[in-house]
Amino acid sequence: MSTFLSGAGQLSDDECCAARRDCLYRSWRRSGLGEATAEHLAAEGATVVVNDLGTFLQGDGESAEPADETVASIRTAGGTAMSHLGDVTDIDYTEKSVAGYGRVDAAVNFAGVLRDASLTEMAGDDWDTVVDVHLRGHFALLRTLARHWDETADDADRERAFVGVTSPSALGAAGQANCAAVKAGVLGLVRTASAESPRYDARASALMPVAYTRTIEDIPEAKRHFGEDNTPPEKVAPVVGSLVSEAAEGVRGETVRAQGDMVSLVTGPEDESSMVDGLSGRFGELLD
Repeated sequence: MSTFLSGAGQLSDDECCAARRDCLYRSWRRSGLGEATAEHLAAEGATVVVNDLGTFLQGDGESAEPADETVASIRTAGGTAMSHLGDVTDIDYTEKSVAGYGRVDAAVNFAGVLRDASLTEMAGDDWDTVVDVHLRGHFALLRTLARHWDETADDADRERAFVGVTSPSALGAAGQANCAAVKAGVLGLVRTASAESPRYDARASALMPVAYTRTIEDIPEAKRHFGEDNTPPEKVAPVVGSLVSEAAEGVRGETVRAQGDMVSLVTGPEDESSMVDGLSGRFGELLD
């Protein structure tokens, strides 16, 4: 399987899909989750393309080192991988990247940055940056893949897969208005893609991971709800492997939460609206 993981490196080697027909494209910005997923998928036989700008948590800076280190680790272990330095929010970049590999069977988008602040203190740039990386990044990659998969549908011998990455903040989180908004947006985007993708033999689902990564290290220990020992990124990686594998064919629009040894489905919104007379004073009754 060829897999593109977004959030991790630079696509420069043509060996990706020449070595194996399965290619996974992954974008990640070296989160720990992305690295663990890349190594797991490569160990399972996937050819992995690691895309990452190598930024700091706030989105500043740029370095090829994080992706290159992950690729080196995969190759040392006998896997096939290459890195690609690029901005997943750039549609032209994603189009050229995917086109350069000829075949992409699955993609996972871990790309993200943090700009936490209360609503009263959040700057416009803090909002725009997070929306751009998380939400436009998902759109740019997914749009490119949808076109690629539509054009190659007749040649596909398996159902292709896209995994968008959301987080529990999608349910609402103090100090994370920007992150909460985009992670909820990822869910809407994935559900829309899941409704459209069957016509070109593909599927889309969402991952809601909970793991100890560098983002957690900045949280005071007293406020952490979990630790490195029981929620390492390596526990999430096999869940991603299952979502992009042929075992998950036909699984569309689902949100899968992975935390330590626990895997569960997050219930999606359903329209259960009905006409209500005399709404005033009846909210408690409606919510029971």
